[in-house]
Amino acid sequence: MMLSSFTNFPRCQRIVNRPILKLVRYWHKEPIPVSWEKPDIGWTKLNFDGSCKGRTGKSSIGGIFRDHKAEFLLGYAESIGRTTSTIAELSALRRGLELVLENGWSDVWLEGDAKSLVDIIVQRRHVRCAEVQRHISDVTSIIPELNNCVVTHIYREGNRAADKFAQLGHLLKKPQIWRHPPNEVLQIMHDDAGGKIILRKR
Repeated sequence: MMLSSFTNFPRCQRIVNRPILKLVRYWHKEPIPVSWEKPDIGWTKLNFDGSCKGRTGKSSIGGIFRDHKAEFLLGYAESIGRTTSTIAELSALRRGLELVLENGWSDVWLEGDAKSLVDIIVQRRHVRCAEVQRHISDVTSIIPELNNCVVTHIYREGNRAADKFAQLGHLLKKPQIWRHPPNEVLQIMHDDAGGKIILRKR
């Protein structure tokens, strides 16, 4: 918003100074170390992600399943048309859960980088948007069918493999499943398996 008048200079000065002070505090915060973690023996871990391209709303989903040795089990991706980032994240999780049931995995760790979404699912909260709530209900109806299920949040630096599959989804004309990892995720998988730490700037 343009300020048409600066007659009340002390007031304007306070407005301008606030973000500068916040920025200075931001610079002094320590970065957060982030790394992907392997699941326990017998567990399957799903990292999922949704991608939504700015103003166009063109969205895609993707996910990757790995075992306790960080070995690739399955990957998936698809373009889902125009929607919101929240719906894309939920669609990625729902599709992942469908594949969990299809493959008979019963002890599953679900992990995504959308913290607000993870919190809603873990705390079983209801939301006002009917479409979002419908997707949440789809997810929460599947989870009880599993023997054990853990849902956690990870920063995007630890969710790079799922993000790569979601990015691949933008290029697809139809849904795709990988039984062998595509070249695009091999380096990320190697980094994750080795416990590579990526520093996240606050």
